[in-house]
Amino acid sequence: GQVRNMATLKDITRRLKSIKNIQKITKSMKMVSAAKYARAERELKPARVYGTGALSLYEKAEIKAPEDKKKHLLIGVSSDRGLCGAIHTSIAKTLKNEITNLSNAGKEVMVVGVGDKIRGLLQRTHGNYFLVTFKEVGRRPPSFGDASVIALELLNSGFEFDQGSVIYNRFRSVISYKTDEKPIFSFETVAGSESLSIYDDLDADVLRNYQEFTLANILYYSLKESTTSEQSARMTAMDNASKNASEMIDKLTLTFNRTRQAVITKELIEIISGAAAL
Repeated sequence: GQVRNMATLKDITRRLKSIKNIQKITKSMKMVSAAKYARAERELKPARVYGTGALSLYEKAEIKAPEDKKKHLLIGVSSDRGLCGAIHTSIAKTLKNEITNLSNAGKEVMVVGVGDKIRGLLQRTHGNYFLVTFKEVGRRPPSFGDASVIALELLNSGFEFDQGSVIYNRFRSVISYKTDEKPIFSFETVAGSESLSIYDDLDADVLRNYQEFTLANILYYSLKESTTSEQSARMTAMDNASKNASEMIDKLTLTFNRTRQAVITKELIEIISGAAAL
């Protein structure tokens, strides 16, 4: 029993050391995320103006692709970073549902992954739907330049989509976000909209430039929303992990002290018994 208790003490000491090391990491990750979150939230308000402004023409002109238009593009906004709860899996789940629904409706669907995580989550089951994946997302705050690069790549990809949607996580508060969708349309779909007659003097070049700019705006807005949601979710996840580590440290410390007490008590009994036998 004595040997077993000594071995248990060594095990507990080893576990305590490793949990304390992990807690140091989770605490520092929480602090980093808190700083990144503060910046992301500050930059979100002006980005929201971009998004709503870009979508207002679509809404006013009531643009929608005719039923016979088959090509649909889905853009899933995630990042390259993990340890942030269900942020990426909720995007993957929505994408899977959309792919199924659109395919059943006879549409030709292609997926664009923004961030490596979404590709990783869907590679095995829906890998053949991917048109392109953009990496190096989430390492630094997203800029309008990043959104423009993605928009240009999409327009030059060779996939002549008619309409589509950007699927992203919309930030609501520090502890909540909602997976949301925003529509996107091709130049042909926008140009073919009957309601655009309210803008009589729009020529093709202006409309094409506007459509490219709108796509970049919606992507920029979605990237900003997703980044803020991700940083707040990571901050919460790391905070919970640190609290769980504290609980484990308390429990293990208690077990360690009890085991140590048992060892000392047993040694005392042996000494007393030995002295009595003399």
